[in-house]
Amino acid sequence: MADDHDGRSPRRAAVGLALLLALIVGVLFVVQQLRHSAAIQDCVASGRTNCAPITATH
Repeated sequence: MADDHDGRSPRRAAVGLALLLALIVGVLFVVQQLRHSAAIQDCVASGRTNCAPITATH
């Protein structure tokens, strides 16, 4: 009976690892967005007007 409920299931470990990796990717994405936003705010605060260039779509 204790074979499947001992907490050492490979499937459980894989699910935990997948969730951890998803969390890390999410945090890295949010950090990147915050850095970009802070850079634009710093640019605007310094008085420049061309802080966020418009990209042309074809």
